[in-house]
Amino acid sequence: MDSHSNPEECDCAPSEREKKLIERERRLVLPEISRRRALGFGALGGLLLAGGATTFAVAPAFAESYPSWEDVEAAKASEAAKAAEVTKIEGLINTLTAEVAAAQAEAQRTSDEFYEAQQAFFDAAKRADDLQAQADEQAALALESAQKAGRIAAQLYRDGGDDTALELFFSGSAATADDLLARLGTMDKLLERNQTVYAEAVTARDTAQSLSDQAEAARAERDRLQQEAEAKMVAAQEAAVAAQTALDNQNAHLDDLEAQLAALKDDTAATVAGYEAGVEARRKAAEAAAAAAAAAAAKAAEEAANNGGGVVSSSGWCRPSGGWRSAGYGPRTVICSGGYCTNPFHYGVDLASGWRTPIYAAQTGQVTYAGWNGSYGNYIRIDHGGGIGTGYAHIDNGALYVGYGSWVGAGQVIAGVGTTGASTGYHLHFEVYQNGYPINPIDYLAARGVSV
Repeated sequence: MDSHSNPEECDCAPSEREKKLIERERRLVLPEISRRRALGFGALGGLLLAGGATTFAVAPAFAESYPSWEDVEAAKASEAAKAAEVTKIEGLINTLTAEVAAAQAEAQRTSDEFYEAQQAFFDAAKRADDLQAQADEQAALALESAQKAGRIAAQLYRDGGDDTALELFFSGSAATADDLLARLGTMDKLLERNQTVYAEAVTARDTAQSLSDQAEAARAERDRLQQEAEAKMVAAQEAAVAAQTALDNQNAHLDDLEAQLAALKDDTAATVAGYEAGVEARRKAAEAAAAAAAAAAAKAAEEAANNGGGVVSSSGWCRPSGGWRSAGYGPRTVICSGGYCTNPFHYGVDLASGWRTPIYAAQTGQVTYAGWNGSYGNYIRIDHGGGIGTGYAHIDNGALYVGYGSWVGAGQVIAGVGTTGASTGYHLHFEVYQNGYPINPIDYLAARGVSV
């Protein structure tokens, strides 16, 4: 069709209801949901949930009795019956709309809570690691300083001819800074002439102990936040299931209900059969469009096979997307976009590419989360076993090709690149998790023969 043609004239423009549905999908796209399966490895902790399985309970909604086209035909026989049927159908439409809106709002709320809890856990884990690294550094410094003081003491006492003190000092094993400092503290010549060296060793030892205590407290907080994030993840996925169920139910009935309502209100000679045929025609058109979109996605994935992504190495891992690296792992400037702001620490690597460029599973595993995740936008998480997981963020609306519980193979297309969440351009944000905590994905994949 010519780009300047009027879409209304060809009857190919979306209806007002379709426009609303498209806009609603743009704002919040819920994940595809597969059969309820065991959660297995938790999306954040590597912890098995109690009982080893999780099923997502959905409130017993949608129990209404929907009118058939025969009911509509019969209701047209009298004004009273027609009015009653109109009231019933309008109520059903309002109920469907309200249920979808409420379910989607709950899914949005819980997914945002999941994101906040997830980032809090990531930050706490990083803080614990940083404190422990500092403690280890100070402990090494304390031991080095104590050994230096010991060498000085040995020379002082040799120069003074006091071999007895040296024999006592070196008679036992002193493997730690505490052991050495305890012995050196009794040596008067060292304290008289080299107090500075001794004091530096004591300070480093005390600092190391303080940092170790802080690291231990930080690990306890990390573990608490990990459990909280795990619970938030489960709640978010459950809410997504409920919202998808509500949306599926609406899609299954709304066309019929709106056509039935129009048929009841139509005073022309149009028949109920004509309205029913129109509904069926729209359904077939929607199915054809979905099939065409699936074929286009498959073709795009095939054409993208040589774009640097999806090629499985001998290690069993592959590059999760083509494109170029636009950001690495580490501190970065906060980005605010789409109603969200990013974490000041970039816990993954960004691979920039075009709209809906294929995203591949980096390794074989099971999908433990598929849905919205705050600043990450549409997000997929996969457990690969052995405490290793991967995350894929900023997926395009409508381009989540796998659902919760799905098993995927390395190199399988699981999604399409987008710019959802806090994002300023089309790219994949990719993370690797070890026991739930993100590690540098560039180094991890490089060790497995994959360059990103």
